[in-house]
Amino acid sequence: MAHARLTVLATGGTIAGIAGSALAHDYRPGQIDIAEYLSRVKGLGLEAEFSGRQIANIGSEDIGPAVWTPLHSAIQDALADPGCTGVIVTHGTDTLEETAFLLDLTLPCAKPVVLVGAMRPADAVGYDGLRNFANAARVASDPDASGRGVLVVMGDRVFAARDVRKVRTRSTDAFRGYPRGSIGLVTPSALDWFGAPWRAGDAARFDYASDLPPVVILYAHADMDPDLARRIVGDDQRGIVVAGVGEGNLPDTVRSVLVERRRQGVAVVRASRVDEGLVDREPEDEPNGFVASRALNPQKARILLQLLLASGVSDPAEMQAAFDER
Repeated sequence: MAHARLTVLATGGTIAGIAGSALAHDYRPGQIDIAEYLSRVKGLGLEAEFSGRQIANIGSEDIGPAVWTPLHSAIQDALADPGCTGVIVTHGTDTLEETAFLLDLTLPCAKPVVLVGAMRPADAVGYDGLRNFANAARVASDPDASGRGVLVVMGDRVFAARDVRKVRTRSTDAFRGYPRGSIGLVTPSALDWFGAPWRAGDAARFDYASDLPPVVILYAHADMDPDLARRIVGDDQRGIVVAGVGEGNLPDTVRSVLVERRRQGVAVVRASRVDEGLVDREPEDEPNGFVASRALNPQKARILLQLLLASGVSDPAEMQAAFDER
């Protein structure tokens, strides 16, 4: 880490949040700006040089293209800078997995890009943000971090963007990877990888699109009303992701609605509302024109489907190949 020069791009979230009390439950995300945060980081004695830029300072429930677009552009600028070793993005945890996956699909793998957050605000007892940041700095400074796609560092673990998901609303151990679990363990003083890089030299899989096509997530449940599905899946939608029961299942009456929409040109992806849900293709998918999300949860399946549609991909077989990719 002695010669690392890291670009830190801040978007807000709990890692920059303030509660006003060390014991309070409620807090305001995105209250500390990047200059103040890096002044706090300086006191850690990390063997890296940091430069920072504030992209946004909001809770990640409000993240979308208005933040993604300048963030993506800033990361590209940093990656193009020969003096930059890696990039750290500070981010709220609620939609961290979606931002990480979008970036993973639209950035090359030449240098490390690491997203990091916190589960407790900066003035809380046991604030985890500075430790997570120190861990992220160690990962972003490591040459072996490149070639693994965009990474997420939380709770002393390193996750690949495609695998990571938030699984708890509280606790600093709030993230898990599926199906691969974590791909490394990290502390401020040590980093261990579980295998070699698998994407070394890869270019971006998709061009970034600031105007993402509208795709809705339809949450399946017992006694689901097909008329409700018709109302949710309006005529303005380009795609539908089903958060299906079990292995992407849904009532026959609702399936009929989606088959009708598919015949009208709307893309349909079957995912699962189950946390660790692997959705394989079923015999009906071929005649229905449906796509199986495989290991992607509904929110990540939505991101991939949006990028496919923005790239002009409409054939279900081509879409399925993208969902099958690891």
